[in-house]
Amino acid sequence: MTDISSLLKNLSRRDQLDYGLAVIVLSSVCWFLWLYAKNKRRSPPLPPGPWGLPIIGNLPFIQPELHTYFQGLAKKHGPIFKLWLGARLTIVVTSSEVAQEIFKTNDVIFANHDVPTVAPANTYGGKEIIWSPYGPKWRMLRKLCVNKILSKAMLDSSTELRRQETRQTVRYLADQARVGSPVNLGEQIFLMMLNVITQMLWGTTVKEEERDVVGAEFLEVIREMNDLLLVPNISDFFPVLSRFDLQGLVKRMQRPAQRMDHLFDRIINQRLGKDSDSSDGRAVDFLDVLLKVKDEENEKTNFTMNDVKAVLMDMVLGGTDTSLHVIEFAMAELLHNPDIMKRAQQELDKVVGKEKVVEESHISKLPYILAIMKETLRLHTIVPLLVPRRPSKTTVTVEVEEKFGIVLELKNPLVATPVLRLSDPNLYL
Repeated sequence: MTDISSLLKNLSRRDQLDYGLAVIVLSSVCWFLWLYAKNKRRSPPLPPGPWGLPIIGNLPFIQPELHTYFQGLAKKHGPIFKLWLGARLTIVVTSSEVAQEIFKTNDVIFANHDVPTVAPANTYGGKEIIWSPYGPKWRMLRKLCVNKILSKAMLDSSTELRRQETRQTVRYLADQARVGSPVNLGEQIFLMMLNVITQMLWGTTVKEEERDVVGAEFLEVIREMNDLLLVPNISDFFPVLSRFDLQGLVKRMQRPAQRMDHLFDRIINQRLGKDSDSSDGRAVDFLDVLLKVKDEENEKTNFTMNDVKAVLMDMVLGGTDTSLHVIEFAMAELLHNPDIMKRAQQELDKVVGKEKVVEESHISKLPYILAIMKETLRLHTIVPLLVPRRPSKTTVTVEVEEKFGIVLELKNPLVATPVLRLSDPNLYL
């Protein structure tokens, strides 16, 4: 009887244990189902997008012409879609209406740009305006650039400078044409743009006999930097690997960055070596303004000499290479379309005359040439992809107009890449 009683007790305990486990499992399943249904209601899924591979995502399928590739995906997946670039989620926005809704309504949240791994190596730790985080310092830098270098008054005051540099370049090209010597047009245009921009930035600090040497050195350094920035970096796709610099891009970027730093040091030291109060008759330039801001104690912005150099680099890099590419594409299109070139020449002969030189005052009277430049910018957009944005919050809810049917709740940091769809027939036809 004792054995039977013990057996019944053990069976009873096992039944209770099984019953308890069943209750726990059933409760867990119900809880997970409730949580899934709750999240599904409150957290809409991410936008659609192409299928990717494990770990590497969509990287193997990316095409070199990114804006064309994104436009093709937009036709299939809609104006906003997702891509997994390695371990990084990227939301691509191809519609101007969607981009305006996202980046205008949530402008402060999306004010910060996504900083490439290699960028701090050539921008004094990311102190440039484009990579600086949104805040008092960024607003101060932007205000300085807009008011002191990009204002109408500054552009008007540099009219004579642009006239001189343009005529000097045209004169050089004409001299080379007379003797039948080949000319690197891109290099000459680059030097012309660089001379204009640098003289607007730091005026006559660089001596006349040194200008060509300094310009050639800037040209070499800027092109080396741009080439390195365009190399796809595995550290950007897998941030956990950034500390190893597997491709050596950060190390390679340090060489041109040091050369650029030495150039800025030479120019700034020349300026600091002069008596700023001397009556040399020169006007106050952008470098004077930056040095004055640095000297003023401002704990909120903490503006240092590296900040001065970073802003100068922003202006030099942003104002030379982009203008050069526009002119090169325009010349290439005219050479491939001789009828259009002939009509443009006829307009110049009619408005300006064969014996006169084109002035900036003529531009408004040359509608056909203006149309050529606009069409060049449309066909060969210099920056078809805007700089990717990274939200400052880990949870962002973005509601787009109902006709797109998109509501995003982004719980993880992502990169949002707006695309300029300048070939969109809805915008031009």
